[in-house]
This record gives sequence, structure tokens and C-alpha cells, in this order.
Amino acid sequence: MSYAGPGFEPPQPPRSSLRRPLAVALAVLVLGGTGGWFVWGAVADDGGDRTRQLESGGYTPLSPIEPPALATPGQPATPLAGKVVVIDPGHNPGNFKHPAEIARKVNIGTNSKECDTTGTATNSGYTEAEFTLDVARRLRTVLEQQGATVKFTQDGDRSDYAFGPCVDERARIGNAAHADAVVSIHADGSTQGNRGFHVILPGSVHEGAADTRPIVASSRLLGEDIKAGFISATGSAPSNYIGGGTGLDTRTDLGGLNLSTVPKVFIECGNMRDSKDAALLTSGTWRQEAAQGISEGIVSFLRGS
Repeated sequence: MSYAGPGFEPPQPPRSSLRRPLAVALAVLVLGGTGGWFVWGAVADDGGDRTRQLESGGYTPLSPIEPPALATPGQPATPLAGKVVVIDPGHNPGNFKHPAEIARKVNIGTNSKECDTTGTATNSGYTEAEFTLDVARRLRTVLEQQGATVKFTQDGDRSDYAFGPCVDERARIGNAAHADAVVSIHADGSTQGNRGFHVILPGSVHEGAADTRPIVASSRLLGEDIKAGFISATGSAPSNYIGGGTGLDTRTDLGGLNLSTVPKVFIECGNMRDSKDAALLTSGTWRQEAAQGISEGIVSFLRGS
């Protein structure tokens, strides 16, 4: 499936943060041994500093001061070099063909739950599984441009299984990668009039195979950064029906969070059953903005960790 949908604009590489030369003038009057007056000046010009000794309208060049090192022109900044990010596109386009397999129960630590679900869809038939893969692929491009190593839980290419992976396997993939951050991408299936996005955080669970206590705090920071980046890039408002307007929701019933040993959150990017949200979710331009917003949150989290 091509993910360059209508309105798709390739992500632009992040701009390098270049320190621009500052013009600084410093004058110090020093009484010379011969009774004359000398004026010393430090001037930034043409991108480099030069120190001059001015005397009676002339100057004698002194040893040049090395300018600050700048990024190589044309080379993108790589703030995520050495970082591993796992992206978990929710559901799978083939899940609906395998109802028995995805209904199989798996251990999520606290209890058992279905392997997966088909996900939701807009009223026009655009599926959540299509949406999550498209945003995930766009997100991968942006993150790789910033130096990250990106791994998927599934990319619509599971040759052995045309469904899943199950929620417990999704968690294990992030754990095995020793990911610095894991983001599971989803879209909600609520009712008309319910709008906005929300980020789901892991609650504190210590039961059976689940122990989220080591990742609760870091996952909250990741979720808060993604929330801020998503608002900035998309202009979307936090959910008006979950999270009390905070855009954050803590849950202890999701196997993908319960079984994670690395910082992980889910993001429900909007409500596919609301016509206004659906218009956004089906727009390639908006999906690019969503990917950009999620990436900004990941960058902010990883640079601060």
C-alpha cells in the first residue's frame, strides 16, 4: 500500500541550529608606555572574529580568534543518533480475514485478552489499520532523517502471519529492541460529536507477568511531550470525551502497555466516527502533520532523557 496519499508533502529535513555571528564591539583605553593611547576592538565580521589594534586611524592585525564550529552546510541535524524508536502501527489490514486467530486469548499480565482486534473505520470505509500504517511510515521517515534507528512491530508485510502481531508480542518487540521509546499509533471509534486526540499512558501495574512501575514516570514524560508536539504540529485539540480535557488517559488494561519494560505510550489521533475528525484523518496533508507532531514529541523526550 502506498502511503503517499492525496496532499502528501514529503517531510523536510530539520533545520540545523546555526549560531549566527554577533557583532560585538569592545573598546578599552590603555595608556601606552610611550604616552600614546591605544584602542582595542573585537569585531565579528564575515562569519569570523578578528581582533584589531587601532592606533591613529590604522590597525595592526593580531592572532585571529577561531570562530565557533558550525554544522556542515547541507547536512541535517541528527538529534536522535544512537537512539532506538519502535513504532507500533495499531492492528493489521489483514486482521478482519482471521477472526479466529485474533480472538485467541493471550496473557497481558493482569488477565487474558484477545490477541488483537480489527480496529475501527470511518463511515466511508477508511480503516484504522490503513491509517496507522500510513502515519507510522511517515513518522519513520522523519525520525530516520534525525538519526534514529526505527523498528516496526509490523509493516503490513508479515509473510508468516497475515494478521497481528498479538498485543503481547507487540510489547516484546519493543522490549527486545531495548527501545528508548515506543509509540503505538491508533485512531478511536467513538460517536459523532466526540472529537480530538488523546495519549494513553501506562498505569502502575505489578501483577503476574506485568510490572510497569519502572516505566510509569518516563512514559508519562514521553506522553506529555507527544501531546505538546501533536498540538503544535496539527492544531488539534485534546479529546473532549476522554481525559477531562488534558489529552492524557491512564490505563491498566492494555497488554501492550502492561508488558512493556521500556517507555511506551499509545496515541489515539482522533475519532474516526466523527465526520470532522474523519475529514482530518483521511487527509494526507494532515497525516503528515500528525507524524511530524509525534516525532517532535519523541525528539523532545529523548533529548531530555
